[in-house]
Amino acid sequence: MSQSLAVKFCGLTTAHDINTACDLGVNAIGLVFYPKSPRAVTMQLAGELVKSVPAFTTIVALVVNMGQDELLDLAKEVHFDIIQFHGDETPSECQALAKAVNKRYIKAIRVKNDDTANDILNKINELQAYGASGVILDTFSETAYGGTGHSFDWAKIPDNSPLPIYLAGGLTPENIGDIVNNAQLMAKISGVDVSGGIEKEKGVKCQEKMAGFIQGIKNH
Repeated sequence: MSQSLAVKFCGLTTAHDINTACDLGVNAIGLVFYPKSPRAVTMQLAGELVKSVPAFTTIVALVVNMGQDELLDLAKEVHFDIIQFHGDETPSECQALAKAVNKRYIKAIRVKNDDTANDILNKINELQAYGASGVILDTFSETAYGGTGHSFDWAKIPDNSPLPIYLAGGLTPENIGDIVNNAQLMAKISGVDVSGGIEKEKGVKCQEKMAGFIQGIKNH
């Protein structure tokens, strides 16, 4: 696997899929705590699933507009390492929520068609000022908080980000090679975050696609 490219598989819902992902060598596992998502898991299920994750693999809790009380409950019930805020949380809200549970955090920036590289950079700069550990660049949708299967114009990714950028949105085993082969793009990003592109249907991961995604990185 490309040593410079971290890989996160998101929206895993079974121990079998987590074991497969970890066997493939992913850097991070994403668990979705957003009830409206087809990939959502309960706190109880997540508490069991994290037992399958080896020590040096990061567990990411994806939340969407979750209140502090619920986040405190989540932190008590589930052992996770990083919070991924994927809703409408402001940078100051992200910082306060993360501090309440003593966790590091990353924030998803949902890129709109009319966003410029400078718009994105301004948002990243603000998140850095509020203590974020990285950002995920995903595709904006009016109807969903991520997991859309659509990509945005990668040329908009700023090349002087003060935080690590993790690319999401429409990634698949078929196009991951295009990313790895694009030296200009690779210089801008620290990792990739895939969910829908490794599924056979919404919420159900595909072993072959998971393996194909990693192979697509290794082969380039």
